[in-house]
Amino acid sequence: MPSERAPMPRHIGLIMDGNGRWAAKNGLPRSAGHTRGAEVFRTISRYCEKIGIEALTTYAFSTENWSRSADEVSSIMNILRKYLRDAFNQEGETSRVRFIGRRDRLAPDILSLMEEIEDGTRNNTGLKLNIAVDYGGRNEIVHAAREAAKLVEQGRISADEIDEDLIESLTFTSGCPPLDLLLRPSGEERISNFMLWQCAYAEFVYMDVLWPDFTTEHLDRAIEEFRSRNRRFGGR
Repeated sequence: MPSERAPMPRHIGLIMDGNGRWAAKNGLPRSAGHTRGAEVFRTISRYCEKIGIEALTTYAFSTENWSRSADEVSSIMNILRKYLRDAFNQEGETSRVRFIGRRDRLAPDILSLMEEIEDGTRNNTGLKLNIAVDYGGRNEIVHAAREAAKLVEQGRISADEIDEDLIESLTFTSGCPPLDLLLRPSGEERISNFMLWQCAYAEFVYMDVLWPDFTTEHLDRAIEEFRSRNRRFGGR
């Protein structure tokens, strides 16, 4: 467990990367990597709640992932279906789940499952769990800008009233604490269009471990790295 010498992150962003490479390394089809990755996600999200993390936002499927092969996209969506049916249909789950991203390109049965889970966990008081599906950081900012424009068109605000607080309130993660830690396993060191608005003063931690091999011990190490840093927020 992390030490008590510095504050814990309240909100963690997690890029779950390396499923395909893990499968190739182990001589397995890419779908096996995604299946294993979903199992690891369940373990890590529960551990985050156990250690007192307030919010966890995870990158499950990006707007760019549609460019992968049709077979792989179909496999990912089938794994998502199974995960949605199994993971949140258990007694004792206290996370409040929200799916963030576009919804116009997802299959109707997946949308129905997502809405059912959101409705069923709406009053839960545990971890705020945001699952990014068909999500892109640029698309989120465009969405917020369009919503602000609608408010101006409706006469509810003037253009001069559009400020950072308003845009923040229109992001998909509105209501969550500011993003403290952005964590990416897999050895890659980029944010891949994830939480661009929220990353303004987040601490980045990159780890050279493929997501299906990621453990709670890796998360503890990332949190220790976060807690060792001097966060100045540009003030000094």
